[in-house]
Amino acid sequence: MARKKKKKLVVELDLPKDDKTLKNLYIIIFFSVILGLSSGIMWVTNSGFIPTANGEPMFTNVFCGATSQDDLGNDYSAEFSGALKPSYQANESCAILQDDPDQLEWSESPWVNFVSKGKTFDVPGMPEQNKGSVIVQQPLSLDCKVDATTPTDYTVVIRDSNGEIVPGGFFEGKTGKASDVCNIEIDNIEPDTKYEIAIFSLEEGKRISSAQFDMSVDFYDGIPTNMNNKSFWLGPKIELGPLDLRPMIFLNFFGFTFFFLLYPASYYWEKVETRKNEIEAKFPDFLRDMAEYWKGGLSMTVAVQTLVKSEYGALNDEVKKMSDQLSWGIKFSDVIKQFADRVGTPLVKRAITLIAEADRAGGKISDILVTAANDSREIKFLEGERTRAIGSYIAVIWTSYFVFLGVITLLGKVFIPAIAKSNSGDEGGGDSGGANIGNMTIRSIDPLFFVTVFYYGVTMQAIGNGSMAGLMANGRFSAGFKHSGMMIIAALLAFNLLVFSPDLIGDSSHAFAQVITTSDSTYTIGLNPSGGAFVPSSI
Repeated sequence: MARKKKKKLVVELDLPKDDKTLKNLYIIIFFSVILGLSSGIMWVTNSGFIPTANGEPMFTNVFCGATSQDDLGNDYSAEFSGALKPSYQANESCAILQDDPDQLEWSESPWVNFVSKGKTFDVPGMPEQNKGSVIVQQPLSLDCKVDATTPTDYTVVIRDSNGEIVPGGFFEGKTGKASDVCNIEIDNIEPDTKYEIAIFSLEEGKRISSAQFDMSVDFYDGIPTNMNNKSFWLGPKIELGPLDLRPMIFLNFFGFTFFFLLYPASYYWEKVETRKNEIEAKFPDFLRDMAEYWKGGLSMTVAVQTLVKSEYGALNDEVKKMSDQLSWGIKFSDVIKQFADRVGTPLVKRAITLIAEADRAGGKISDILVTAANDSREIKFLEGERTRAIGSYIAVIWTSYFVFLGVITLLGKVFIPAIAKSNSGDEGGGDSGGANIGNMTIRSIDPLFFVTVFYYGVTMQAIGNGSMAGLMANGRFSAGFKHSGMMIIAALLAFNLLVFSPDLIGDSSHAFAQVITTSDSTYTIGLNPSGGAFVPSSI
């Protein structure tokens, strides 16, 4: 006789999970403090507040002192702890202080109907004595196109200021030939002035009808790419369309410090409080429905288990937990106390305490539920009125901050550069430069100094405004740190997109890389081609 299979009884328990709110908050605070302190250290070691013997930022001295070594294994760490500025060799041995080449370009409009024609140009770069043992190559590339009405032999040369052809700076071709590709590649062109590019027709009586060329030169100015011309940390450059951004500039770390310390934990706790408010908003409806079921003759246990099918928004999960606990035989008074502990707000605790006492006393609990529901609804209504009233004041705080930020951004973008340009080149301003207005001398100003002060100002204003917004809204400064964080981000975006331009932060390549357009040429200012063409001396 076959034995009957025993049926297994499977019980799925959706047990209430431990509340991880505080645990998550502590984790967020831990990582926020780590990131905030790291940003603060990065800022303070690059800001100049900690003086060093060699005048370089402490950050680069420490990092390069521990890592600098060239390809041959030579150690230059001692130069980052001495009293003199590190040499170019030492900078090149450190990964974050290497000098990447900047490219200069020159496009010339066609020269027409000539036998020979030329222009002069300059090549910037480092003095030879600054290079040390480092081999610095500045390649030049020239692409040209020469046409004539009849096939004509021609030559293109690049000569130095003494009239000597630069090694590799010679091309000879014939117009009209398919194989004629006019190009000059010079492996290294030394920094100098009055270089000459010239094009000659080599056949007597034949003229060149049209000639044009594009030139590019890589040059090194000796200043690390990640630093400015006054040894402040700028970080890697990111080109975003017409914008040259330096997101790792030392000033940004000042904002990052306060953002990481204030915003993440405040934002998380704001989300927790928002969820609690959503629960409180539905809590009066839940109490009212329980009262109706009680009046209908149902016990509190059955009422809660029935209400689990209703819609209470953010309260749904809590009602489900209470229903599950009641189904396991836990007393109603214990279930609602645990619910009050999980939510943790004074409004819920007050109502639940009242209900628990009424349930224990065995009185007419429906009246207590209705009273608690009305009381909770009235409290939420008053809180809503307060929030709406305070909202206008918070809007004023945000508006005033954006007005302040706009004014400071305008000063940094327009006013300070104009003042700096107006007096930087006047030699009558004394030893320190500047401009003269009557008997008054206006000294030369450092745009980065004012930009730095402005940025510190808007960041501290963000912290103060945000804290006051939180104090007005909830009576706690910490509640406003979310506003402070968002204001800091607004300041970071405004300054990085508008104010931290290459000319204001002291980007060393900016002076050479500005594009100039004339009727004859388009070129970067470092090449400085002559204004007009001339007839060059013969080869």
